[in-house]
Amino acid sequence: MTLRETFAFAYVSLRRSGLRSALTALGIVIGVASVVAMSTIGRGTAARVDEEIRKLGTQLITVRVGQDVRAGSGTSADAKPFDYDDVEAMRAQIRSLRVVAPVSEQKIRVSARRANWLATVTGTESEYLEARRWRLQAGRTFTGHEVYAGKNVCIIGATVREKLFNGADPIGEILRIKSLPCEIVGILAPRGQSGLAYDEDNTVLTPLYGFQRRIQGSPNIQSIVILAHPDADTTRAKARIEGLLRERRGIAAGQSDNFHVLEMRQIAEAAAGTTRTLTALLAAIAAVSLLVGGIGIMNIMLVSVSERTVEIGVRLAIGALPRQVMTQFLAEAVLLSVIGGSIGIVAGLAAAAFSQRWVPVPFIVDPQIIALAFFTSVAVGILFGYAPAARAARLDPARALRSQ
Repeated sequence: MTLRETFAFAYVSLRRSGLRSALTALGIVIGVASVVAMSTIGRGTAARVDEEIRKLGTQLITVRVGQDVRAGSGTSADAKPFDYDDVEAMRAQIRSLRVVAPVSEQKIRVSARRANWLATVTGTESEYLEARRWRLQAGRTFTGHEVYAGKNVCIIGATVREKLFNGADPIGEILRIKSLPCEIVGILAPRGQSGLAYDEDNTVLTPLYGFQRRIQGSPNIQSIVILAHPDADTTRAKARIEGLLRERRGIAAGQSDNFHVLEMRQIAEAAAGTTRTLTALLAAIAAVSLLVGGIGIMNIMLVSVSERTVEIGVRLAIGALPRQVMTQFLAEAVLLSVIGGSIGIVAGLAAAAFSQRWVPVPFIVDPQIIALAFFTSVAVGILFGYAPAARAARLDPARALRSQ
């Protein structure tokens, strides 16, 4: 009997008990679908994280006041803020830094025409846009004179534009920050959601000096956004920044920093590693369903051997070899798992595509995952179908015929 004839006969045997075969294959369908869906969603999530990191740039470094909360120490309450001398010192002493932009920000209610909205107002300089790789959709950036004199000008994000001006052109309009009038000179290109559902477009940029003097009421700087040169080693640049700030802030050897430096490259690597780990964990949990499905196949095949004892005895009595009987039952188990695996692959991809309604990640089909899922289902059929097939091959023809 050829391999084709063997699988054709196996298909006919499975159709004789169609409902039982379908229920048996359901375990494989669920297992494969879960693995494919989780892996596809995980791959899309990794791609989304990579896209966000590329948007910010791997050469980006951020310096903030307070201890690194990731280290478990929390924020130091008595940590003094930065000042403009710290910014100038970095620009003068660390040559690997291309852009050093001071940042101070507050959540403030802004208004224009007859509308008002709560937005993040950021006092900074024009270099901030270069460091963040943030382009303008319309208008212009601050001039050197506006930055130096702290003029009442501002650049708004897409969300602020939509809420206050209903999408109309706001260039030249007056925006009030609290009660301070500010002329809109530019509109930021949309960036969308970032991090923990943080809307980057809900922002207003204004010159730092004017922000400190008229809004904040102090010369404090909360953070510094830095862009290293393209060929610079950001890890070495980070070490030099830490050394400079420790010296300027009078931190003795052995004392903890009262600031923390975030290197985007490290964040990117950590995010990618976390995504891979979570995807592997979810796929491993989903793979348990494959084990359950395999046990179901073994159970049903054992029942099938018991029900078809006479048939097996007749085949052996008229000259069929034990290996042919074994191959026949093994083919049934493999066919059952392959059908279930194929349906599971389609169902998994459909579930991953459908999940985009709630999980905003790209739908990326990985051929390796599809191939792995298919061959795993074949392996499950062989592994769990072997014992029942071997049992059928070992039956004694005389006893099998007497069992009727």
